[in-house]
Amino acid sequence: MLPILITGKSGRMGQAVIEATEINPGTTIGATHDAGENLDDAVKASKCIIDFTVHTFSTSLIETALRHKVPVVMGTTGHTEAELQTIHAAAKIIPIVHAPNFSVGVNTLFWLTSRAARILKQDAFDIEVTEMHHRHKIDAPSGTARRLLDILNEETGTSYKEDVAHGRFGNIGPRKAKEIGMHTLRGGDVVGDHTVMFAADGERVELTHKASSRMTFASGAVRAALWLIDKPAGLYDMQDVLELK
Repeated sequence: MLPILITGKSGRMGQAVIEATEINPGTTIGATHDAGENLDDAVKASKCIIDFTVHTFSTSLIETALRHKVPVVMGTTGHTEAELQTIHAAAKIIPIVHAPNFSVGVNTLFWLTSRAARILKQDAFDIEVTEMHHRHKIDAPSGTARRLLDILNEETGTSYKEDVAHGRFGNIGPRKAKEIGMHTLRGGDVVGDHTVMFAADGERVELTHKASSRMTFASGAVRAALWLIDKPAGLYDMQDVLELK
């Protein structure tokens, strides 16, 4: 069985990953880690790391993984450009799966959004994205929503910086031709809801995914760890794991 290090063991996602690791017949818990505990010892006890913590921890985690040549599955979001560069550089030496969402359903939503954007073109369809999470989530928009926007930007030839409108307030005038709306909601204990809307005169297409349990993300991360273990160095995502590319 594959011994896995689970970081953030006291957090909600950490607890879900522990449960998913225990019930998967191909994996076992090699070690767990929380802030203030010895990271080197935890990494040395494992053959793969699953991390759903905070972006400020990622650099030290990646540096420790590099020292011990241990693969990493990372679902943490909200990274700075410098932190992302650290992850990308490390992927030249060790295999890393870095994905904003490990749900099979959400990754199907990514695939469907790409195809829909090719068909429902912006000359006829306006595009809006909404996401809602629990009141404790600290980054906005969510990593999943940001990936949806990246897909839409790629397919429509638009720019995240120039064409994405984060909410609207006041007398802003008519909608711009290439504008993509992004709306973030926070409240309650919502695990994660994401919708991509294509609205035209006379019709509207909505692609929606609603997560009701963190186990869907945790189980996907364990699946990614088992897939990653024999892969060469490189930066992968869940689309690679599910062979959707």
